[in-house]
Amino acid sequence: MNISVGILTAPHIKFEQREHGFLLKNVRIGIGFHWDRHEDQLFEGRLTIQKNADGTETAINTLPLEDYLTSVISSEMSADSPLELLKAHAVISRSWAIRAIGHTEHVGFDVCADDHCQRYEGLLRRNERAVQAVRETEGQVLLYGDEVCDCRYYKCCGGKTERFSTCWEDIDMPYLQPVDCPYCGKAVGNTRLQRLVLNNYDQETRDFHDWEVRYTAEELADIIREKTGIDFGEIVSLRPLKRGASGRIYELEIIGTKHRAVISKELKIRQVLSRTCLYSSWFDVEEARVLAPNNRSVLDLSPAPLPASGSGEFACAPGGFILRGHGWGHGVGLCQIGAAEMAMEGFTYQQILAHYYPSSVLSIYQE
Repeated sequence: MNISVGILTAPHIKFEQREHGFLLKNVRIGIGFHWDRHEDQLFEGRLTIQKNADGTETAINTLPLEDYLTSVISSEMSADSPLELLKAHAVISRSWAIRAIGHTEHVGFDVCADDHCQRYEGLLRRNERAVQAVRETEGQVLLYGDEVCDCRYYKCCGGKTERFSTCWEDIDMPYLQPVDCPYCGKAVGNTRLQRLVLNNYDQETRDFHDWEVRYTAEELADIIREKTGIDFGEIVSLRPLKRGASGRIYELEIIGTKHRAVISKELKIRQVLSRTCLYSSWFDVEEARVLAPNNRSVLDLSPAPLPASGSGEFACAPGGFILRGHGWGHGVGLCQIGAAEMAMEGFTYQQILAHYYPSSVLSIYQE
């Protein structure tokens, strides 16, 4: 089985042909997220340059699915990760890709190479351990009934995973249900584990389990106007209307002096409240007080008391907002940091998969 991957779209694709592949220049990765950057990447397989209606070009790489997976699991995580983590990742990345082939909105290729689908960053991060993980799980997928599972994953759940419907369509699968994850919290402060399992640019994110973002009122109003194209005026309040089982918000009301609106689904909330993208939508807001010594306003970002648990309303913050959150990513399915800790503790890849995808069955895919 082959897969076609759209790697890069640009006015003009720059590449160099190599003996066993090709080098693409200036590939953008982490599009729209806080690790957004460009790098040169080396690939194997066939390169096709697709001409698009808008005058741009897209570089498409076609190669066998199993070869694709060796690069995916070493792009999503470091190829130096524990073998059982890489095996678990090979199974879920294979399952997701098989479901995606021919069933995405992409034109001319099956999947893209960035976080919108699965990271696929070529050969430079791949090593023999990744090849071994794919080889030793060859053809293995997760099934629910007769269907291949839609295996979602992300960096760190923050303590509990989430339901599918908080992020995407308003449906839920028995194998994408909330489960407690005591493992990712153990990785906090464990620099050895982080160096072992995270790629170089992911290691720049230190506070992946518990994090904090601070805004002045003016900053937050500017960000929301930039992301939505709507002038809300001064932001008066942020109200969570719906939270998932983990605490992730999937309906948030933004109230301003000029406009109010409800933002739905966790990714949109993360995008609207950050110049890049918040780590997750599992957060609370604390009020930042304004002090006025000597008739001069000074913003005090020391925390004020949280609203009562279950009140369903965030604090109004005339001076600014402090967002205190948990986790990195949407929280549905496998927690990569948690799975890495499980592998370090001696769990097998079968046990890791059973923990994060309850009700699923490990099987060999039959075309």
